Amino acid sequence: MEWRILLSVNETKPTLHVVAAVIEREDRRLLIGQRRAHDTSPHKWEFPGGKVEPGESLAEALARELREELGATLVRSAQIAKVDFEYPNRSPLTISFFAAAIAKSELRPIAFQQIAWVLPKELANYDFLAANARLVAELATGRIKPTEILSAGSDPREAIRQ
Repeated sequence: MEWRILLSVNETKPTLHVVAAVIEREDRRLLIGQRRAHDTSPHKWEFPGGKVEPGESLAEALARELREELGATLVRSAQIAKVDFEYPNRSPLTISFFAAAIAKSELRPIAFQQIAWVLPKELANYDFLAANARLVAELATGRIKPTEILSAGSDPREAIRQ
């Protein structure tokens, strides 16, 4: 699924490529994180992830970000959405969202004020970043089911490569 949402047009700034993980537990709860007070867009909620570094594949960036933000190990992933988004006075973003499975371990909110496991229908109760709005709606209504998408893959060790 690909969505394009532009709040303003800025041809002069390079596009930042970002990855984000939608991690679903067996009880259908999704992992979300709240940004810290000193971050851009303070106290907003988001799915774990971050910028793709030069030379990294999307899967490599996703694995690194999960390790850095949560101390988590990525087991597998499958891309579920791609969003082009631009906040006013910032570089445009291309966000690749992935259904992701992580190794069982205790998660640490290293890069977050707090983390929470919430049911899809509860997502609307959280103040998400604007760039996440469409995906939040798709998850909340059940149109996107991360675990089913991961289960549909033919090779469980396969991660999205680009």
